[in-house]
Amino acid sequence: MEEKPEKRRKKVIRRLRYKFRLVIINDDTYEEHFSLKLSLLNIITAVGLLMIFVAVFVGGVLAFTPLREYIPGYSDLQTKKNAAYAAHKSDSLAKEIAIRDVYLNNLKDILSGEIAADSIVEAPFEDVRIENIQDVKSQEDSLMRKSIEEQEQYALHNSDGEIEDKVYLFFNPVKGTVIEHFNVKKGHFGVDIVTKEGEPIKSVMDGTIVMADYTTKSGFVVQIQHRNDLLSVYKHCSAVLKQTGEVVNAGDPIAVVGNTGELTTGPHLHFELWENGIPIDPENHIIF
Repeated sequence: MEEKPEKRRKKVIRRLRYKFRLVIINDDTYEEHFSLKLSLLNIITAVGLLMIFVAVFVGGVLAFTPLREYIPGYSDLQTKKNAAYAAHKSDSLAKEIAIRDVYLNNLKDILSGEIAADSIVEAPFEDVRIENIQDVKSQEDSLMRKSIEEQEQYALHNSDGEIEDKVYLFFNPVKGTVIEHFNVKKGHFGVDIVTKEGEPIKSVMDGTIVMADYTTKSGFVVQIQHRNDLLSVYKHCSAVLKQTGEVVNAGDPIAVVGNTGELTTGPHLHFELWENGIPIDPENHIIF
């Protein structure tokens, strides 16, 4: 007759709970020195706990001690740091080399006079009879003419003898108060303009950025080469928004007003204008 499952389960439990005595006696005198009551359940529990303890101990030793470095395929922390630093450095060097290449190529074009012309598509020539042209001014055209005439009063002129036979329209780089004026005798080749920190700095004319880098004395500096050998310089910026070699238009944001560099005592913009390597007074040509 087949035994019921419940009886078999009870029978197995009883076997696990059977008591056994482990006795250590003297073989000569049969004197008992040590005895211990055991059961299969106690032995299984003790062996299981011992295995768990050994596993936790070994795992802790491998995870929190230098022994983990001897495991094949496991690199130490310093090696990982060195590898990450090397990857970051190589990427930075690659970008720096690309920026320098663009800078040198643009500088070479500027020095050789081979600056690329503006990409303006000229309309094809048509034989137009002058007597058929009608000069009709719209209201929008009149407003634009008036606006341009108002702006021209701030243009460069040759009354001071600095720039002869040339007329320019400069865009104001920032709005603020001039606290230190142009003074060649004191070695101050520009003007210091106090304004809000974080204010965008704008290009005064169309041109090509020939420098956008950090210097110890002047902080972040941007230099823009314009036509007719004009160069504008912007110093002590908190951040640079353009890269060397980029072409910018008048009024384009190029940097942010800041307080970087050793030769500064507060947020401001140090602005310079140079023509043919000679500094000129920006206040003679721009109203800040």
